[in-house]
Amino acid sequence: MYAFLVLLPFVAFLYASVGHGGASGYLALMALFAFSPEVMKPTALLLNLFVAGISFAQFARAGHFNGWLFLVFAGVSVPLSFFGGTMEIDSGVYKIILGILLIFAIIRMLGWQKRENKLSSFKRSPEHLMLGFAIGGAIGFISGLIGIGGGIILSPVILLLRWGSVKEAAAVSALFIWVNSAAGLAGQWTSGLTLSPDVWFFVLLAVIGGLAGGYFGSQQLNGKVLRFVLAGVLVLASIKLIGAGF
Repeated sequence: MYAFLVLLPFVAFLYASVGHGGASGYLALMALFAFSPEVMKPTALLLNLFVAGISFAQFARAGHFNGWLFLVFAGVSVPLSFFGGTMEIDSGVYKIILGILLIFAIIRMLGWQKRENKLSSFKRSPEHLMLGFAIGGAIGFISGLIGIGGGIILSPVILLLRWGSVKEAAAVSALFIWVNSAAGLAGQWTSGLTLSPDVWFFVLLAVIGGLAGGYFGSQQLNGKVLRFVLAGVLVLASIKLIGAGF
């Protein structure tokens, strides 16, 4: 348990530095330390609310937030995240899906799509709006179902579509994570929440890491070695989850 408490703020720091709340990392840690899925999902979403909120504030203050881009992805994702949060999922299937989703986090931490897109190709056209609604809705549903905010999927999508720069993607993803986490947590609330008695201590540790990560990430943090360490932790958790699911 002491190792979990040491790693938790470290995970929050690194995720906040790239505009994420860290749910996939928290879930990976809890999986490694044998937390039950019933505790994992709401705990990860609660931590997300604090860390993603901090990260968004830092990136927005630095002038990286694109409100239109956020609305396009979040417009449909929030109700679908709430709906996903109301659903129960088989423990084995849950572990397999989460293990696969961790691959996105591993790719993100290894620095995939490093190139800064100076020019955004995002337009307020019907085609871009419909594509954004569809992508956001799909991510939102998965977020509520699994207990993540969806930033690990959204950030690479924004960069692939060339709809924003790296830091714009981070700022949009941070607020996207926050609203999806709130909706998913509300959905889970309707069917009953199970939280660890130590959850507020976990929140405190995550906030400490998130404050530092959001500040340095919105400025000039590189932290390549630390991200490789976290990627290694996520790989172990992904293998463990997929193996346990089968």
